[in-house]
Amino acid sequence: MPKPEQPTRPARTLPRNLGGIPFVGRQTELARLRDLHAERRHVLILGPAGVGKSALVAQLREQLLLLVSADSAHLRQICEGLEPQLGLESAGLRLLQRKQRLRKAVADAGGTVVFDGVDWTSPKESSFLESVTERVPVWICARSEHPWDIGHFWPLLVRFERVALRPFHPTETQALVEAAVAAGCIPAAALGIVEWLHRRSVGNPLVLRELFEELATGKYDLTNPLALRRLDLDRRIHEVFPLRASVK
Repeated sequence: MPKPEQPTRPARTLPRNLGGIPFVGRQTELARLRDLHAERRHVLILGPAGVGKSALVAQLREQLLLLVSADSAHLRQICEGLEPQLGLESAGLRLLQRKQRLRKAVADAGGTVVFDGVDWTSPKESSFLESVTERVPVWICARSEHPWDIGHFWPLLVRFERVALRPFHPTETQALVEAAVAAGCIPAAALGIVEWLHRRSVGNPLVLRELFEELATGKYDLTNPLALRRLDLDRRIHEVFPLRASVK
């Protein structure tokens, strides 16, 4: 069965000042993943799109030895993501040769390998992932563990510990807004619309950051309900037609 087509969300480039927002929350999940890393366990990190799986891994990468395949939907992308981290070059090699070399390289490195963005796995992809689990600890970031979503790798998930990410609680949204204001990323007036931001984002960190992107322009009167409606409309428009930040 061929891999079903998955709808893709257009990539958005955030203004450079939004990169200064510190990581907020997820302390329970961070502590559990640090423990599982020390125990060299396989882990399945679960959560809907935008809930912060990649951000969680990026935070842990500052503390732990992790090899990260940021886009693991296809074997070629996995090779392209991991080879530079292992000092490997792909020139002149076929995909089969690259896979075989990559398996040996990750085994020699010995660290945990993170496959982010895993969705429906083909038999070949599943076989490759299984071969890596036989050599080193593996973390998989996915939106679902259902067999119709995860594909042929599903039977092997019995070997994995689960860490599920939920949307932000209102207090976590408050903490993120306060951190963004303190970092100078969004106007201080945003502190007065925290409840609105939480409702509009449904606690989804990615949607919050997209709302922050609009707030960072400074063009909204946050005391005006009509301006808030326009802010949310602009976010939805830019979700479909992303704006690219200029690089100077």
